[in-house]
Amino acid sequence: MKLNTDKEQLKNYFNRYVDFSNTAIDEIYTKLESKTFQKQEYILQQGQICKSKYFIISGLIRSFHIDHKGNEKITQFALENWWLTNMESYITQTPSRLYIQAIEKTQLLLFNKDVLEELYFSIPQLERFFRIVTENMLIANKRRHDFYLQMKSKDRYHGFINFFPKFYSKSSSIYVSFLFKNDT
Repeated sequence: MKLNTDKEQLKNYFNRYVDFSNTAIDEIYTKLESKTFQKQEYILQQGQICKSKYFIISGLIRSFHIDHKGNEKITQFALENWWLTNMESYITQTPSRLYIQAIEKTQLLLFNKDVLEELYFSIPQLERFFRIVTENMLIANKRRHDFYLQMKSKDRYHGFINFFPKFYSKSSSIYVSFLFKNDT
């Protein structure tokens, strides 16, 4: 049954960081929404308020914004067992300045903000889990920023495909090239 596979994947992921009982995983899983997005379908559009954190069961997604010249500027890719959200919109509950889009057929588990807040009280280790995930995300963002500052776009492109071959093999080289289009 697909649902048990998704729940098992989530459990394995959570337990990499914090130990969760089967009862806790069951409670968490029953509060989630599973949703499938088709290739090119928007998960979040500019102007919408981001109400969920997205855990990727399968697929590949990107976040991007449109600059003042009308050009797409990719800010992030994410694939299986990764998280993606528009953190600013999610935390402040203000309209998103980003788009989040499926690059291929993608299945997500949606962690609704209000439900997640309730779960923090009933399952305290969940808050610890998300703190650890957020800390790891901050480290990754810092490394990515440093990576951008130290290299020319061609070198960043080759470094990216060598460091993240799974991203490169799953996505169009056009998307990856957009990520490194302009030198800083």
